[in-house]
Amino acid sequence: MTFLSGSGERCTRVAVAASVCAGLLGVLLTGCSTSGSTSSAQTEGSSASAVDSAPPSPATTEPTSVPTDSPAVETAAAPPTPATDDTSPSEPTGASALWGQRYSGTAQVTVDVYDYCSDDGSRRFADTKTYSMNATLDLSRPRTGEGEGETNPFSLLLAVGQPSEAGAVSFSSSAVSTVSSQDLAGNPRDPNLLLTYWELAWDDGDLSGRLTDPHTEQAVALNLLNWPSLLVPCRSDLGEMPGGYPHAVAEGTTLDGEVESDSANLTAQGSTGDGQLEFRFDFSGAST
Repeated sequence: MTFLSGSGERCTRVAVAASVCAGLLGVLLTGCSTSGSTSSAQTEGSSASAVDSAPPSPATTEPTSVPTDSPAVETAAAPPTPATDDTSPSEPTGASALWGQRYSGTAQVTVDVYDYCSDDGSRRFADTKTYSMNATLDLSRPRTGEGEGETNPFSLLLAVGQPSEAGAVSFSSSAVSTVSSQDLAGNPRDPNLLLTYWELAWDDGDLSGRLTDPHTEQAVALNLLNWPSLLVPCRSDLGEMPGGYPHAVAEGTTLDGEVESDSANLTAQGSTGDGQLEFRFDFSGAST
């Protein structure tokens, strides 16, 4: 009995110890499970809280293409930006830069006189005269008349001496006839007819010209050489007509030299239409 009693206590102690160990093991397992669940929940809550508290990302909106042919949408074109030009207006160049120029100076004039007083009535040399005269040269815009324009680089007016002086010369490159609608023969003409006398060429200061039409048929001769005429041909002893007489300059008369903005130097050579006079002059003038 004693044996059995001792064995029963040991068994009871063993059972109690086993129960205690089993209980402790269950508590440990339960704690681990609870801790793991709590940590997982906290992690999920933290993640949810971080997601909820983060600012929303801006939505990326793709541009919507609008058909260009849609009547409801009009595309406003940007107004052109005006070009800025800080430069001053360009100055006239070439011959146009001489329009409006006036030159004053002197001219040395030589006139050879011919007559028909020989025994056989042929033309002969009779005398020569030289003069020094004040002279002016005026250049202007080419003239126009009745829809036509002067083709010269400028309109030229050259006056040597006073019109009443012996040896005085006047050259005019063009004119507009407004005096009469008929010429001396009674033929009708435009009262605003443009008459061009000279063909002029100007290139970088060099001027050349030729009288191509004196317009004596239209009775508008403006290129003239003033010279006294005898009261009676071949009778110089009977005196001269007072004030001289304007002789029309003949076709083929030339004018050459240099014309620049500040000075002009020209030489003219020609004759009169009646064949009685040949002349030459050298003009030198400065811009005024």
